[in-house]
Amino acid sequence: MPAVPIARFVRTLWVVDTATLFAQGCGLMALSHSDTVMNASMAPEPASPLAPSEPSSSEPAPAMVKPDVTAKPETKPVATGKASWYGPGFHGKKTASGEIFDDAKLTAAHKTLPMGSKAKITNLRNGKSVKVEINDRGPYVADRVIDLSQAAAHAIGMIDRGVVPVRVDLIAEETSMDGSATAQSAAVLGPRE
Repeated sequence: MPAVPIARFVRTLWVVDTATLFAQGCGLMALSHSDTVMNASMAPEPASPLAPSEPSSSEPAPAMVKPDVTAKPETKPVATGKASWYGPGFHGKKTASGEIFDDAKLTAAHKTLPMGSKAKITNLRNGKSVKVEINDRGPYVADRVIDLSQAAAHAIGMIDRGVVPVRVDLIAEETSMDGSATAQSAAVLGPRE
């Protein structure tokens, strides 16, 4: 009969040793074969992923990046159609606003948008866009919705084509330095929803 208690003892010892080895691998038990179990006070505290780590002397501290929370200016679609560009022959001459035309500035001519207002022009062929100031009247070709300065045309990649399909959006929050386009732009945009 002593064989049964010995077999039970060996099986119990094997189960306890296997459990001890498993627990050691998980870091739950002490490394000795004693029955001492590590409690919470003995375990090292895990580093919080949200807690700042101490910068080492060899590594620079990570830079804090602020998210961009600036609001995008409100826009209102005005037109979709063909745009052309002008410049040679007009550079240095007076525009309808009284300014001297400079083909290196981001400006445009439109038939009805208020002088001094800002518009976003998007080339529908390539998705490029540019912000321009309306400082002249035109275009005077029947199927065109806007004439861009050479610089604005270059910015949206239309210099070689000459005429491209565009979308014109009026930018509400942008006005000329003297504020002259503020009330006119608001009237074109209508009431805010």
